[in-house]
Amino acid sequence: MPSHNRVKVAVLGASGYAGIEAVRILAGHPFVELGVLTSEHYAGREVAEVYRHLAGVDLPPFEELRPDLILGRAEIVISCLPERVGAPLIAEFIQAGIKAIDVSADFRLKDPAAYRQTYGADHPAPALLKEAVYGLSEFHHRELREARLVANPGCYPTGSLLGILPLIRRDLIDPSSIIIDAKSGTTGARRQAAVEQLFAEVNENFRAYKVGNHRHMPEMEQEISSALGREIGVMFVPHLLPITRGILSSIFMRPRAGTTEQDVRAAFEASFAKSRFVRILKPGELPELKNVRATNFCELAFVLDRRSQTLCVLTAIDNLGKGAAGQAIQNLNLMLGFDEAAGLLAAAPVP
Repeated sequence: MPSHNRVKVAVLGASGYAGIEAVRILAGHPFVELGVLTSEHYAGREVAEVYRHLAGVDLPPFEELRPDLILGRAEIVISCLPERVGAPLIAEFIQAGIKAIDVSADFRLKDPAAYRQTYGADHPAPALLKEAVYGLSEFHHRELREARLVANPGCYPTGSLLGILPLIRRDLIDPSSIIIDAKSGTTGARRQAAVEQLFAEVNENFRAYKVGNHRHMPEMEQEISSALGREIGVMFVPHLLPITRGILSSIFMRPRAGTTEQDVRAAFEASFAKSRFVRILKPGELPELKNVRATNFCELAFVLDRRSQTLCVLTAIDNLGKGAAGQAIQNLNLMLGFDEAAGLLAAAPVP
């Protein structure tokens, strides 16, 4: 219910997959009020007319995206708009004193040249690139609490970096050996009409795509290089699963000589000791997508194979949860000084 004590939030692009997931989570958040929901396609319609699963939830209707209608009605915005669409608006909101979380890739890459090479266009608001905090929540708590602008990480980078950065920080692996084999559900590719997303193309099928040139590779390499202190490249092989949501990542690395299972577990336990959302599994347990579905949790396990001298780290996240809307709300909580887990502790719906 509306309250003068609650922070007013606007969700831009609220009718897309990440946007409507953010709406679903925020509708039950104890400290915020959904003030504005924008949708160019459904402007003027009630949310429950488009998404019946939200019938009975008190929500404002979808409306057109006009900055002048948002100013004064929101203290923070979550932008789920496509690349190059949201950035100019976010710059306007920041100028007006409204904090912003961008779920697109517009503010993830710090180098404008890298953005141009990856997305084929000049950045729409380059002056904000250095200020934007990369919102991998578990590794940027301090910066997030002071941030005006947060670049929410991509879904693939989130699942991968959670399994890599703790090992980089303790120098337990050879960084040049990193190979990321990741599988995603179809909602990782936005709510749009595309032949490759048709049921007949995805059902009873399994395929790799954009091997070696996926747009999330520069983002991963940027964050790994930053932790390492030098430039590094990784091999990334994404796959499309015939499921709706979830990402399972298998990350293969060469361990440093003398690295033990105890060393690896200690690295993860130290990195995630205070984490509310990363579950380090017991030896013999492996991550499963069903255990993180519709949540902000990450399951993590590892196997150190002595025969092949390979360390395999496995992570499971929901691409719309920890990989998008869930992490955006985790970052919102940190930015606004709330309990980091506020509104995010619901268990996965199993089966």
